[in-house]
Amino acid sequence: MQADHHNEPNALSFKMQSIEDKEVNLQDWKGKVLLMVNVASKCGYTPQYEGLQKLHNELKDQGFSVVGFPCNNFGGQEPGSHSQILSFCKDNYGVSFPMMGKVDVKGDQQAPLYKYLTSHPEHGGDVRWNFEKFLVDKTGKVIGHYRSGTRPDDTKLRAAIDQALKAQ
Repeated sequence: MQADHHNEPNALSFKMQSIEDKEVNLQDWKGKVLLMVNVASKCGYTPQYEGLQKLHNELKDQGFSVVGFPCNNFGGQEPGSHSQILSFCKDNYGVSFPMMGKVDVKGDQQAPLYKYLTSHPEHGGDVRWNFEKFLVDKTGKVIGHYRSGTRPDDTKLRAAIDQALKAQ
């Protein structure tokens, strides 16, 4: 019997709370290429917000979006409330890409989305630090996982995004 791939979970199978505490159905992003990033305000990698915003601005009209997931799982580097995180991102980095509410990306309280994202050993498995990036294609399939040290302007990352945008 053929497995029905339409009912197979993917990265868009989840509902999340936005940082403005509204429900977001990730299914609404079907047809877009997404870069899902676990972000934090007090991390050595925090300046990557600038590059992420630049990437978002450059490619948003082609069907691409960065999506930020604040998390406090690593070194307590995201202690703020939703409104503090939001004003930090807007004031310091002009962030306009979608930001979700604070989630756990590992451990007992791991968000179901991150359980899914990290369940692909071929894409590096667990999140080890802030600013790890999961590249998700237009159907919600994980097609890449980039560690914190991969900058938003990394050529390999950009090539993978461009390729995903071209795919039907």
